[in-house]
Amino acid sequence: MRLGWLRGLAPVMIMAAALLYISSIKHEIHSHGKHLQRAHLNDSVRNQHIIMRLQSMEANINKLVKSLNSIDVKAEQPEESAKHKEHKVVKKLYPNSYLFNKWGEELSEDEQREAEELFKRYGYNAFLSDRLPLNRDIPDTRDPRCAQRKYPQDLPTLSVVLIYLDEALSIIKRAVRSIIDKTPSHLLKSIVLVDDHSSNEDLMEKLDVYIISINEERPGLLVRVRHSEQLGLTQARLSGWKAATGDVVAILDAHIEVHLQWAEPLLARIKEDRTVVLTPVFDKVNFDDLLVTHYHPSAHAFDWALWCMYESFRPEWYDLKNESLPGKSPSVMGILVADRIFFGEIGALDGGMKIYGGENVELGIRVWLCGGSIEVIPCSKIAHIERAHKPYLPDLSITMKRNALRVAEVWMDDYKTNVNIAWNLPPKNHGIDIGDVSERKALRERLKCKPFKWYLDNVYPQLDYLDHLVAYGMVTNNLNPDICIDQGPVPGTIPVMYGCHGYSPQFCYYRTTGEIYIGLIKSHKYNSNRCLVDPGVGSVPGLYDCKLAKQKGFYMLWDFKQGRAIQNRDTQRCVELVKGEEASYQLILQDCSGQKWTIQHVITDF
Repeated sequence: MRLGWLRGLAPVMIMAAALLYISSIKHEIHSHGKHLQRAHLNDSVRNQHIIMRLQSMEANINKLVKSLNSIDVKAEQPEESAKHKEHKVVKKLYPNSYLFNKWGEELSEDEQREAEELFKRYGYNAFLSDRLPLNRDIPDTRDPRCAQRKYPQDLPTLSVVLIYLDEALSIIKRAVRSIIDKTPSHLLKSIVLVDDHSSNEDLMEKLDVYIISINEERPGLLVRVRHSEQLGLTQARLSGWKAATGDVVAILDAHIEVHLQWAEPLLARIKEDRTVVLTPVFDKVNFDDLLVTHYHPSAHAFDWALWCMYESFRPEWYDLKNESLPGKSPSVMGILVADRIFFGEIGALDGGMKIYGGENVELGIRVWLCGGSIEVIPCSKIAHIERAHKPYLPDLSITMKRNALRVAEVWMDDYKTNVNIAWNLPPKNHGIDIGDVSERKALRERLKCKPFKWYLDNVYPQLDYLDHLVAYGMVTNNLNPDICIDQGPVPGTIPVMYGCHGYSPQFCYYRTTGEIYIGLIKSHKYNSNRCLVDPGVGSVPGLYDCKLAKQKGFYMLWDFKQGRAIQNRDTQRCVELVKGEEASYQLILQDCSGQKWTIQHVITDF
């Protein structure tokens, strides 16, 4: 005999009893109304509160009873329940996709396909973006002191330029909506949308409809510029600047949302000094779940390859113990705010840059050398989506290298060789067409700009001069010129010989003082390179952090001449090749036998 129906009835009977009990309490309280009238007012309020809570409990229990009554008898059968749950399990179609690492558990297979397709197209979660409110709330991550700041009413007007190439329509709409909602209307002169020749159909008529709807609300606010061919980020920013009409221009990516009171700190600072070029502090918007990650203020800087990076402020900023204050910065990371006219006076952006990369570093160096300065403004915050991949080239190093060489040729004087070293190019005659730089050199003369050494000494002293190098590049041995010295597995402390491939694990650097670095050289004085050492025991050379090698007392100074031996100055042992297992070559330390080594690029004879 089945008793499932009886077990199902038990909770209903218990709840029915609870309802009777609550009803009796309510009746008792009401029956003492005369006493309540004579009681103190606080007692009356308290009893009334009890009745309200009992009523709420009664309502909740009634809902539970209805829910229990609606349960099908089939739910009592474990076999069918398990089948039902198993049917709801959704197959994960893209277990290796970055998009689904921590997002998308509840999506159906069709939704997963749509989300993954959009992710591959845009580099962020456009599927989720399309389902979020355009005016969504994001956390206020400013220092609390920022909210207490008061700004003048008569600030300069602002034009905001949004650059995009094949962005998701909802992303652009959200950027526009956040700017309109969080910028005082009397300050916001225009929003300029610059389309660098997108192919996305959503950015044609649908975007036009959105622009018209905004301009009906705020006539002339949205301005659209569309390139007839893809010209790259630099040209798009220049197009936006030329179309701007505000006193100040803010040039931003389109995949952003501005924070509360983002504009006032920027406009107030430029009102104080029109020669300062500013950047807000970015918060990161995750590309997968679009949540905002708080970033603390940092300077914007670069290495000798001109890749952007975050950098510490100068020590005096930290001494102030106030994260709401502006900090000096060697450069900007692409998002910039400037007095519109001053930006033109100082040369705007280098129109000779191609596609992507280097233009922001060029601007930072030029502003500092030619009479302006760069500051990060912590009270101005922008949430910026960090894409999983960018829409321009699959390999951004192609144009980065070319643009970096162009910057070096115009602005870096005798230090331009450091850019060649960073990209492992010959110190002279690198063979890369950097375009005509005569106009930019004439601009430098016209503005009477300082030499680059002044920038290194006064703005970015953390950059290593690299003036102690005499040779760099891949190192080969006469026994087998097809294999190169390589840093080997990382982490690890043993260099190896490996087929020459020309990437950074095989870059070697020889110093005038005798150290040999293996692996990509560091651009900054506070970093340590990895030094080739003779440990003094055994026959295997080592590769250690140079500071650690010195502490351990390893022998790290070498005599080396092009086409000759590499011999340790202290142990007199040479780095040489021997054949190991399966006819492969290995590096060993032994008495010198006359083996010859050649390094790829020579700066000065040695």
